[in-house]
Parts: sequence; C-alpha cells; structure tokens
Amino acid sequence: MKVTIDPAATAAPYEQLRAQIADQARSGRLPVGYRLPTVRGLADDLGLAANTVAKAYRALEADGVVETRGRNGTFVAAAGDAAAREAAAAALAYAERARRLGLDRAAAQAAVEDAIRAAYAAP
Repeated sequence: MKVTIDPAATAAPYEQLRAQIADQARSGRLPVGYRLPTVRGLADDLGLAANTVAKAYRALEADGVVETRGRNGTFVAAAGDAAAREAAAAALAYAERARRLGLDRAAAQAAVEDAIRAAYAAP
C-alpha cells in the first residue's frame, strides 16, 4: 500500500488518507481481503497522529470500503458489496423522500431514469 500525505494540500490529512485507500481498493491495487496496517503503525509511517488514521479508517468502514474484524485488524472489503449496499441505501432514501413529496410511483421512477440518463451521459 502506497500512501503519501501532502501537508500543503487543502484536504485534511485524514481525507487524503481516506481517498487514497478508497481509490486503491476500488481500483483493485488493494485486493479484497488485504490487511491494512495497524492504526499506530500507519500513523508512525506517515508521521500522523493515531487519531487521524483512526478517523480515516472509520470513514472507510462507514463507506463499506474496509471492514474491521476486531483484534484481527482492518481489511479491504469486497468492492461490489460496498457499492451495492451504498446504492441500495441511496435508492431507499430517494424512494422515501419521493413518497413524502407526494410523487406517485411512475413519477418517482421517471425522475430516477432522467437522473441516470444525465449522469451516464456526462463525460
């Protein structure tokens, strides 16, 4: 795992760390099941506070990129599972919001189709 923190960057160190690990996991450079370094070990390697690394790991776990297995460590999770869970959560949130707004099923689905069409047409 290769990670660099730029102290001059506008993004906070934990966000730089989170983004780099997420990119490596999603691209496959960090394979599913790869054990990440311990919080303290990575903090020492990068010259960061342990709390900074822990915050990045917590954010990655919340996004489904990694999973913590207690004392066994933190591992890269299956990307497809994480993406599917995140998409399902977003879809449920949208459906509930559309219903509260009074949209019928057809109107809600039409809005989704329009959004998907626009998102996938963008360069």
